Amino acid sequence: MSKYAAVIVDVPTMQTDQPYTYRVPDKWQAIIAPGMRVEVPFGDGNRHIQGFVMALSDQAPTNQALVLKELTRVIDLAPVVNQELLQLADYMKDVTFSFKITCLQTMLPAAMKAAYEKKFVLIDDSNDVSETYFQNQKEIAWQVVEDAGELPRFQRLRAAGVVDVRYVVKEKTKKKMVRHVTSLITEANFSDFKATIRPNALRQHQLIETLKVTPRETVAFYTAQGLTTAHLNQGQALGWLQFEEVETYRDPFKDHDFPMTQPFELNREQAHAVERIVSAESNAEATTFLLEGVTGSGKTEVYLQSIAQILAKGKTAMMLVPEIALTPQMVQRFKSRFGKAVAVLHSGLSQGEKYDEWRKIERGESQVVVGARSAVFAPLENIGLIIIDEEHEATYKQDEAPRYHARDLAIWRSQYHHCPVVLGSATPSLESRARGQKKRYELLFLTQRAHNAAQLPQVTIVDLKDEYAQKNTSTFSYLLQEKIADRLAKKEQIVLLLNRRGYSSFMMCRDCGYVQDCPNCDISLTLHMDIKKMACHYCGHQEPIPQICPDCKSRKIRYYGTGTQKVEEELQALYPEARILRMDVDTTRKKGAHERILKTFEEQKADILLGTQMIAKGLDFPNITLVGVLNADTALNLPDFRSSERTFQLLTQVSGRAGRGDKAGEVIVQTFNPEHHSIVLAQAQDYEAFYRQEMHLRHQSGYPPYYFTVKISASHPSEEMAAKKMYQIAEKLKQGLSANSQILGPIPSGVARVKNRYHYQLILKYKQEPQLHQMLREILETSQVEQRQNLFVAIDYEPLNFI
Repeated sequence: MSKYAAVIVDVPTMQTDQPYTYRVPDKWQAIIAPGMRVEVPFGDGNRHIQGFVMALSDQAPTNQALVLKELTRVIDLAPVVNQELLQLADYMKDVTFSFKITCLQTMLPAAMKAAYEKKFVLIDDSNDVSETYFQNQKEIAWQVVEDAGELPRFQRLRAAGVVDVRYVVKEKTKKKMVRHVTSLITEANFSDFKATIRPNALRQHQLIETLKVTPRETVAFYTAQGLTTAHLNQGQALGWLQFEEVETYRDPFKDHDFPMTQPFELNREQAHAVERIVSAESNAEATTFLLEGVTGSGKTEVYLQSIAQILAKGKTAMMLVPEIALTPQMVQRFKSRFGKAVAVLHSGLSQGEKYDEWRKIERGESQVVVGARSAVFAPLENIGLIIIDEEHEATYKQDEAPRYHARDLAIWRSQYHHCPVVLGSATPSLESRARGQKKRYELLFLTQRAHNAAQLPQVTIVDLKDEYAQKNTSTFSYLLQEKIADRLAKKEQIVLLLNRRGYSSFMMCRDCGYVQDCPNCDISLTLHMDIKKMACHYCGHQEPIPQICPDCKSRKIRYYGTGTQKVEEELQALYPEARILRMDVDTTRKKGAHERILKTFEEQKADILLGTQMIAKGLDFPNITLVGVLNADTALNLPDFRSSERTFQLLTQVSGRAGRGDKAGEVIVQTFNPEHHSIVLAQAQDYEAFYRQEMHLRHQSGYPPYYFTVKISASHPSEEMAAKKMYQIAEKLKQGLSANSQILGPIPSGVARVKNRYHYQLILKYKQEPQLHQMLREILETSQVEQRQNLFVAIDYEPLNFI
């Protein structure tokens, strides 16, 4: 029997980033296993926290002077993190420069993450506080004392040894229970019970007759027939039935109908891709495929048919899509092909729904997982295939600790299971395409659209400088206005992309130039007409919309920039008869809004879909024949070496929404930079030419994939402290790095102040630095001490955001 457990505790610091040994009480010996969550005493003994069991041993630690504490309790009946995920946590900790407990917590649904409650415990019951507050109880909630304004008094009582503080682990996981009725009526007792009922007690007669033929059903089944809970309670009292609480899953798709679909006939390129993917699994090859296919080339059908063959072998599969592209359409395709075998994990689900979907996977009831970034941690066993669609998307990288990239973790899991990974995209990231070029990934190409009649759309570039020269100050060029009117007349549908959200960029006084800034961040507030407020997109701060300038008291307040709400109003004024849907972060806040908007558009109850980047991907509606990009330059103007790549990807993706059926598609791209290579090559849908040109520019400027990069940042409420720390780190790096490496900075971050904290950063570019990993670990370790002074240091390996 294992008498000792090595536990990683829920305290993310360098000092605790190692297992602590606890004695396992006899009552837990038979069930405890690595990967389970446990509650353990920590520190002064009154603090109880959650931890994960890493390993079990029957050998005591060699340090005889150590007095071992006992586990308080076991939280799970089975491991919530399997052996594979325990090993993955070690890998994550290493590559993301984060703590193992943070990695483990990231793997679980939010409903399973630790929550803590503070309580005051009575030690000396002779004190009068025993009567006034505790009243025959041994403990009371901290909140009760705080609400009464008695914390100072209880602080003194604690110092006097009258009370103490206890921290307890609070369970957040709530299983959904449904009340069932189990019939106790049998052939033998039916007549006897029936004889005792008065003739006019009609509901009792109905109940006993129903119980005779219904062994077990939900309470809802009976209430639907007009029987109330009072009738059922009476039946229980008479010995006719008993109640039973039965655990059930919350089903986020209970109101959806998913008619089963049959596989489509594949073209030659699609069939070759499926054959290569499945044969790699048969040979237990952890091959990484890069499936490069033009928009509308049928990548999803390749995924579906590959997964079907993997499932037929008794294995499981994982499909990751960017959150922004996890449209109901994608869920529909998978559910319609694989039915109840599919579990879905994404941010649109409630905590309870996510927890239930996770449990279906963990229990082996779902063999296919479809989800966003965090679905890479799904507790699937026996994985036969992992797919990452739109692999170029930045949303696969988490921008807070642990700063992992789902692609890297998917490749690690594929090596663990000896199965293939498929990275799919019409516009692969340059890093992935370069790996394909070097044969680290195997390249698969889909060069034709899957629908026989579908052709790539005709793309026209409109120079906005010419529009302004012709005195056109509208958001819409003359050509785009003409094309919209034409499509409305033909009853065809239109998608318009605007690369921002909100009503206007900022508010400015035309007399004195005052701009209303956020008091907590170095950024201007954005006007939101739906909530009638000025709001900060970084910290959430909100203020009323000003009518007069706070500085000079002028009434010449104007709003500058173009937001989705403002464009919607302008569009409605131009085309009063048009039915317009707006889709951005603001209109999709409520649960199910995303799906409702797309369903309305799919059913052709709207003519124009206006939105931000979330409409650029995944939409497959045959009646869309016109796509308008209102401001192609927005991403180009960002101070980021990837801005050209992101612009090309976005334009290619949104262009791909047009002409996916029998009708020809057309795209109008409005820009101030019509000669820019990313816009010209997106017009031609020529990824290969873009790849060559952009790689040449990256080579000249020394950026990925020719160099590795690391971003180190420090933040503190004092700008001086944040800057000082970054200069110290830069000095340390200069002393340990070779002359070939470059340090860019330290400089203030793109938005220097967020939530009243100042952020400074540096970027490190290097090719080979064998000692770098150890140096970064040391920087992290020394910065841990400074956390007590509110100084935080973060390390981001291969960042996707440099500003």
